[in-house]
Amino acid sequence: MSKRLLLIGGNFAPEPTGIGKYNGEMINWLVDNGYECTVITSYPYYPQWAVQQPYQRIKSWYKKEVLRDGKLKIYRCPQYVPAKPSGKKRILLDLSFCLSAFFKLLQLIPAKKYDVVITVVPSFQLGLLAVLYKKLRGAKFLYHIQDMQIEAARDLQMIRSKRAINMLLGVEKYILKQADIVSSISDGMMQKIGEKAEKDIFFFPNWVDTALFHPLEDKTALKLEYGFSATDKVLLYSGAIGEKQGLESILYAAQAMQDRKDLQFLICGSGPYKEQLQQQAQKMGLKQVTFLPLQSFETFNRFLNMADVHLVIQKASASDLVMPSKLTTILAVGGMALITANPGSGLHTLVQQHRIGLVVNAEDQEALNEGIRLAVGEEAREVTRQARAYAAEHLSIGRVMRRFEEYVVQRNY
Repeated sequence: MSKRLLLIGGNFAPEPTGIGKYNGEMINWLVDNGYECTVITSYPYYPQWAVQQPYQRIKSWYKKEVLRDGKLKIYRCPQYVPAKPSGKKRILLDLSFCLSAFFKLLQLIPAKKYDVVITVVPSFQLGLLAVLYKKLRGAKFLYHIQDMQIEAARDLQMIRSKRAINMLLGVEKYILKQADIVSSISDGMMQKIGEKAEKDIFFFPNWVDTALFHPLEDKTALKLEYGFSATDKVLLYSGAIGEKQGLESILYAAQAMQDRKDLQFLICGSGPYKEQLQQQAQKMGLKQVTFLPLQSFETFNRFLNMADVHLVIQKASASDLVMPSKLTTILAVGGMALITANPGSGLHTLVQQHRIGLVVNAEDQEALNEGIRLAVGEEAREVTRQARAYAAEHLSIGRVMRRFEEYVVQRNY
């Protein structure tokens, strides 16, 4: 008899980036390997912050999708999606989904039992739904933390009330205590979570399809394809354009290097701060900065291979709270990653230990500028070889998910 798993998470396929991408790939791998999976999720909205077609007309209602010969059932729940997210609006988004997911879960409780129930943070409070299901049906509960949401909201001043933060941490502590397995994506996050949970944390990193994303040799042809010259050095930021990254630093770097006509800065993606960033670049008169929308999945490997340097920009307060999901794909294509993270953070330690990128202090403009000068030099070649080797050895989806299967699904607790 096949195992049955229930995932409760606000982001899921077909979202192309972030947590939705990983949730979708995880569930599809499990279905491919003989599991029956059910997902309670919302309608795809990220990173555009608007519900995407073909779901626009039905976004205020529930929808059931049955896929993969009935082995995958997806229940999409309505939620509030702010066009311009703020701290308060993100709270409303999380609460609205948690409420609609609660009503859907109530319908599933009397049905055939799930062996494992998984919730993914954010939103952290979804763990309460898993606790409910565990207590009523006796399922194993995995609490997977992609983002230390409460600390990030506090440190980025999205929530400024100390009382509110303490209340949220109290709820989280209860969830952590109830979870059979707590997992996260990086050493730094695991250490911080372990101190709160007072239990061992399972390492469940984000992965990459190393067959789909791989190095290509002819960068010159790729650059010409995307409108650059053969001699240009393309510095790419690709991903969500939000407040936690501090992407203004890219504009300041471009301004400081206007004498280097060969340096071309490319910002690709969507998000609530893209328009503001574009306006700022225009006011600064930056002719070496280009903005592009999200690229199609089919062409993404070629697009990533076109870049000489991949910018992974974060604020200092996010160094251990957020492991950038874009880094896995950069490593897979053998990209030269220039990463902002401070010494002592898990991300800084990982990159330095395995020599898979160039790391500079976060929120230090001079350090970023100097890092760019180094990253476009000849020393990048050894780093890119190490990056690809690390991805193949540690980050392939098959390796990660087989370890997950052994530890989470098959192990008795």
